[in-house]
Amino acid sequence: MASERHRNHRATTAPPGIGPFDLRPLLHGVPLSENGDEEDIQINCVEYLDGNLYVGTTASELLHFFGIPPDPADSNQNPTFILASRLKPASSDTNGSSNGSRPGVQQILLLPRVAKACVLCNSTVSFYSLPELSPVFGTTVRNCNWIGGVDLNEDLTGPGHDKSGSVTILLHLNRKIRVVRIGDDAPRVYRTIDYAGSTLSVRRDSFACVADSRSYALVDIDRQLKIPLMSISSLDDSQPGGPFGQAQNIAGPPDGGLFRSASTASPRPPTDAHGHSRSTSLGDFISRGIQRRQGETEDPVFQDTDAPTPTRSPAPGEDGPNRAQQNRSPQPQAVSAAQAAGANPPSRTMSPARPETVLLKPLIVSPTTEEFLLVTGTGPLDPGIGMFVNLDGDPTRPTLEFDRYPREIVVDGGLIDPSSSRPSLGEAEEGYVLASMAKELEDGLHNGLEIQRFDVNVGEDEPEKWWLEVDNTVSNEAPGNTPIGIRSLLQSEEMHFEQIVQRLCQRRFSPFRGQSTTPTVSLKSNDSRTALSLQRLTQEQELFNRDESDDEVLPPEWETNRNKEGEDFVRRLAKTSSRLAVWAGANIWWAVRNPLLVQLEAALDAAASREQQSQPTTLETRLRIFSLLETIKGREPKMELEFLTLGYIKQRASVMLLVAFLTSTETPFTEGQTAAMEEHLLDGDLDARVVLSLIPALRNEIIVSRRGIWIYGGIKTVVEEYISREQDGLENQGVSSLASNVLQFLRRFLTATRKKKGFGSVSDEVFRTVDASLLVVLLELDKETPLGQLGRSGSVRKELYDLVDHGVDCFDRAVDLLETYQRLFVLSRLYQHKKMAGEVLATWRRIMEGEEDKGGELGDGEQRIRSYLSNISNQALVQEYAIWLAARNPKLGVQVFADEKGRFPGFEHGQVVALLREEAPDAVAYYLEHLVFGKGNTAYVNELITYYLDIVITDLQSSEETREMVAASYEAYRALHPPKPTYLRFLSDNTPPNSEVWQSRLRLLQLLSGGHDYNATAIRARIDDSLSTIPQPNGHEDSNNNGVNTLRHQLLVPESIILAGRARQHRDALRLLVHRLGDYDTAVSYCIRGGAALSPGSRNKRRDSDSSLPPTYEEQVQLFKSLLGEFLALEDPEERVERTGNLLERFGGWFDILEVLEVIPDGWPVETIAEFLVSGLRRLVAERCEGLVARALSGTENLRVGFEFVERVREKGAVVEYPEGGRGGGNGGEEEGEEMIHGGDVLGGESWGEYVQAGGRLGG
Repeated sequence: MASERHRNHRATTAPPGIGPFDLRPLLHGVPLSENGDEEDIQINCVEYLDGNLYVGTTASELLHFFGIPPDPADSNQNPTFILASRLKPASSDTNGSSNGSRPGVQQILLLPRVAKACVLCNSTVSFYSLPELSPVFGTTVRNCNWIGGVDLNEDLTGPGHDKSGSVTILLHLNRKIRVVRIGDDAPRVYRTIDYAGSTLSVRRDSFACVADSRSYALVDIDRQLKIPLMSISSLDDSQPGGPFGQAQNIAGPPDGGLFRSASTASPRPPTDAHGHSRSTSLGDFISRGIQRRQGETEDPVFQDTDAPTPTRSPAPGEDGPNRAQQNRSPQPQAVSAAQAAGANPPSRTMSPARPETVLLKPLIVSPTTEEFLLVTGTGPLDPGIGMFVNLDGDPTRPTLEFDRYPREIVVDGGLIDPSSSRPSLGEAEEGYVLASMAKELEDGLHNGLEIQRFDVNVGEDEPEKWWLEVDNTVSNEAPGNTPIGIRSLLQSEEMHFEQIVQRLCQRRFSPFRGQSTTPTVSLKSNDSRTALSLQRLTQEQELFNRDESDDEVLPPEWETNRNKEGEDFVRRLAKTSSRLAVWAGANIWWAVRNPLLVQLEAALDAAASREQQSQPTTLETRLRIFSLLETIKGREPKMELEFLTLGYIKQRASVMLLVAFLTSTETPFTEGQTAAMEEHLLDGDLDARVVLSLIPALRNEIIVSRRGIWIYGGIKTVVEEYISREQDGLENQGVSSLASNVLQFLRRFLTATRKKKGFGSVSDEVFRTVDASLLVVLLELDKETPLGQLGRSGSVRKELYDLVDHGVDCFDRAVDLLETYQRLFVLSRLYQHKKMAGEVLATWRRIMEGEEDKGGELGDGEQRIRSYLSNISNQALVQEYAIWLAARNPKLGVQVFADEKGRFPGFEHGQVVALLREEAPDAVAYYLEHLVFGKGNTAYVNELITYYLDIVITDLQSSEETREMVAASYEAYRALHPPKPTYLRFLSDNTPPNSEVWQSRLRLLQLLSGGHDYNATAIRARIDDSLSTIPQPNGHEDSNNNGVNTLRHQLLVPESIILAGRARQHRDALRLLVHRLGDYDTAVSYCIRGGAALSPGSRNKRRDSDSSLPPTYEEQVQLFKSLLGEFLALEDPEERVERTGNLLERFGGWFDILEVLEVIPDGWPVETIAEFLVSGLRRLVAERCEGLVARALSGTENLRVGFEFVERVREKGAVVEYPEGGRGGGNGGEEEGEEMIHGGDVLGGESWGEYVQAGGRLGG
């Protein structure tokens, strides 16, 4: 078959491609001539029922073919038809015309409900039984123009509405229409309608659209009503002047509005007077209450009132049907006129102003239950117009235009059309009109079918039409010389589309070249940038196979069985039915709806040349494919096959675009086209591994399970065709060979594909492949990122981080890729997602120990490790890397052990100290500092002091420069003018920040002066022993009164002062403060506070020993006395006088004037100690006055106490107690021995003074 789209402007509702119909062979080589010697015999009509094919020919023969079903195992075979009988129906030749001028078999009407067939042959109707066509009823009907009028709303194969099981048909006679019921008994006339010259009718319920040779009309066969509609030819002015579109009562007398003709001369019964009234529609006319005629009876047999009458010329004013009777039927006349026009095609010119009237063949079909489609025109070579009217005669839709007046028309589909040949994959409301006509094309006249939609409103656009021709190579006739007939058959035939089965059936696909079976895991090429060692890949493959075999054991021939199941499944969907028969010459075809897949795939084939169907590289081809995808974008499938079809077309078109994208170098894709291609690839749900198989550099990343990759067969063919054309060795070029736009496309496509994770329809192998490929692409793109730059929003590095941070399904492959690309920091992030803390730390350690990390993102690795250790709970792992970190950075390492907020269990202090001593000795001091200063743990004070002391002494022993710096610091401090800071503050302000020795000395001084309980004696001995080997520097002799002269007092002065204070050797401490440091204020403070004066902020510190207790007053007096002696021993006379005078003036209260005068040199002027002497004398006078006042106050107090005593005695009285054997000399009773003596009687006034003198005591 050949097909051509014939349109000027494509409708937006239809996708581009071939037409919606195709021709499939029904029966080729019909034996039209019994002897084979007649070549001008043609097929007039065709009918089909239950595998029986009935063909009527112009030779007045009815051929019956019986169909033999094909072998069920071979789905490609068609039924085979054998000739069962050749029948010559009864016919009449009243005009004595030759056999060649007779129409032959004009109509075959099958009535399966009653198992009867009505055949119209040469204007004679015969009746036969089904299916063998045996004559029945023994009667015929002559002078019949048409037989039909079966109610299209009923299913003839079902029981129908009539309880008797009969079927009602219409016989169009020359003078009337007879409504006949056919059942098992003889046909009976149910009603007779006066309608002369009718040649065609189509009925819906009781409404029939009837045509004669010149006009159309609507007839209510039950109520005998008629609505004239329109003339068949718009140039026909022979019709009477009555109005069209108004209902007429065709049951009335001659004056009742009927147009009389010779065929309606029989008498009529009178009608109601209302029959003369008119209405605008048949429905209005019915609503007026016109009643059915009463007294109608069925004729038991056909009457002879329609016997043939002599042919005569029509009288003036008579109707057109008489003119049609001259040739026995208008059908041959119309056909012959069209054939004559086709045999000698004139050029299309405008008709003259008053053209001769040409009788056109009436054409009526019913697209829906409420509509009729009528065709009008001006001539057989002029365009035809199709008009839709409803049952009231009103227009319902926009008109249709045919390029030429059709020979035949049929409708297929539409809304609720039981006669539709719509396949299972079409839309429910698609309605088509197929018109047989001859069309003049560039190479001459062609006969074919013009196809267009009738159920869409294209507006101002030109409607889309398709042109379908038969394959003239089958009919062995020259193109254009074979008229085409078409008819809608009674019964449809089911058929399958093997093309759809081959396209949509799932097939196993191997993405690797030269492999008949897909490997479980693809072996990476040794030359690939992302290749692994062959040994490791082999191990992975064996592991994968072992896991697969444990989970599932594939049965034998499982692939063959799956292919068969898939074919059976698609074959059940890819079937359709057709009831449209098309014939030309001696060949008959089915007119089958083209499935949506066939139409769209043909559009793809048309978009690319046949040589480049899978590689459309031109811009025009690319745009056509995009246009096709836009037409189906967002289309919601209504059935399963349509869902599969849309998915397949999207996938195939997307693959073609991808191939073009990969191969188009002269006309590269724009950004918009690339984005559209990505969208269509994702929308088509194509397995991402198929996309990657088209890119050799990433093909090695594809992972396939034992069951393989299953895709549509059509997609498999396209992809394999492209892969087969590849050059050898492309797989070994690596990802770096890909263009930047390809890498960016893969980046976006694979990222979008990863969002489908969790969908049950996508296998795990897909995501393993996608993750590995995306990682390779991002690693390749990230090479351009500057070294050390972290992931910014929207950058490739940020996407790379997101990929590994959210986890990948191909973990082992990702590790290998990152190792290959030397991206260790990214590898550590991958381990972090898997919570593999040991691998994370090991990777960071590799970077810090010098292994190359091409990203350079680690930054401060030590700090990163320290922070990470706080967030893990594995104590052993924390211990391992904390020690390693302490060996590199003692401070950070100690912070890990000292961290109390970490998730790991805490370490024991002794354990940590032991570990650090063994593995990281340099970190011991920092940990001890944490314990002593941070935690207040004094158990390690001695150890920490020893550590600091070792550092200081070692440096003093080994460095002359250090000794000089120490001595210089003392000189500098002594040179300061008062008031000056303490030496500890002075040392803190002037210590180099990066000097470990000086920082250690500061920490040593802090510990010694911090009030901690430590062994001062042992420390002093350690210092003396360590410094004894250092030679004595010249000019630094310092002998105290006790003969002490040690290097400790020369180099470690503040330490010696603190230790002397702890040992309560106050004279040594004061001497060093005065003479070695010149720190006079601290010396004075020492006299008042003792050793606490050497500790900054010591007032709020606890006292751990008696040495830190403040001195008593007596001790303070002695300390001041010692300090006075040290001031008097100063070498500088001025400083000696100044310091001594200042001390005596400020703290003279602790000195005795006589003792001071004894030690003050006689040569000093009095003014030096004048203030001291004045204050001392004032103090003495004040003390004497205070003594007098105190004595006077004491006397007064004594008088007061005596007075109170006397008063109390007077109140109480006195009791005289006699000793045993006293007065009376006997053992008298108590009453006799006691005598109350009043005070006044005992103590007279003269004796009070004696009492006072005696101290207030009363003797007895």
